[in-house]
This record gives sequence, C-alpha cells and structure tokens, in this order.
Amino acid sequence: MTTAVPYTGAEKESLHASLDRHRDVVLWKLDGLDDERLRRPMTPTGTNLLGLVKHLATVEYGWFCTTFGREAEDFWFDPYTEDMTIAPDETTEQILAFYARARAAADRAIQETGLDDTGTSWNGTTVSMRWVLIHMLEDVLRHAGHMDIVRELIDGSTGSHPAS
Repeated sequence: MTTAVPYTGAEKESLHASLDRHRDVVLWKLDGLDDERLRRPMTPTGTNLLGLVKHLATVEYGWFCTTFGREAEDFWFDPYTEDMTIAPDETTEQILAFYARARAAADRAIQETGLDDTGTSWNGTTVSMRWVLIHMLEDVLRHAGHMDIVRELIDGSTGSHPAS
C-alpha cells in the first residue's frame, strides 16, 4: 500500500508524504522481477531498474544529508559516474538495502530540519529544506516515470500505483 497524501495536511507533511508515496512506487516497479530483469539495460544508454534505485539512494543521501551537514554513508562507487550503473558484484539485496538506509537517513533529516532551514548543495548553492523536498519529489517522479517505461518494456506491466 502506498502512502496517502493528506488532503488538508501541513506543507511539510504533505511534501514528505508525496515523496514517500512515489518512493514506494519505485520499489513497487521492481516487484516480481528476477535479478537478470532488474539489471537488464533497456535503453541505448543502459538505463535499468536497479540502476535507477541506486541513483535515487545516492541523491537522497546527497540532498537531504550532505546538504544539511548530516552524516551520510561512504559510497563504494563514484557517485558522479557510477550511480546509475550496476557492477557485476553488486547484488539486488545490497542496492535495496542501500536505498532503505538512504530513505531512513533522509527521513530523519526531513523530520529534524525546518522547511526554511538552509544548507549548502554539492555545487555551493544555498538551498532550503523546502526547495530540496520539491527538488527530490521532482527527481523521484521523473525516475519513477522512467521505471514505468522500463518495466513495460520488460514484461508489459503498467500502472502508476499499486491497487489499494
């Protein structure tokens, strides 16, 4: 079941719930696929479902944790060049656990940081938590859309959210 966005919720609560709702969709797009199909490149640039999850974990740590001076785990890969690729020795379980840890760390940052609190992004820009929530919602939505297409190409499955 996906997270419901409250119809009359406060701004931060609504943004966070919407982000969580689409994070859940990202995981739902993996349901029922074996490791080979999760890794299968489906575009000329090599886009695959597991690589998209790895990328989203990387940017959750970057935007929510690093930007606001919070601890993020050390990556075993170059986050600027290898965040969308899956190495032969990386397992599905490893990538899913990485995404779960990134989401948990990001959720703590969201809960403990005010919407107007600011941090410094990777490129030196001062950004608010509000801006980061909106930016990450955009990023997750964009990549969930990629995952919609990739999943349909793999096995014909379609849908924007699991049936309630």
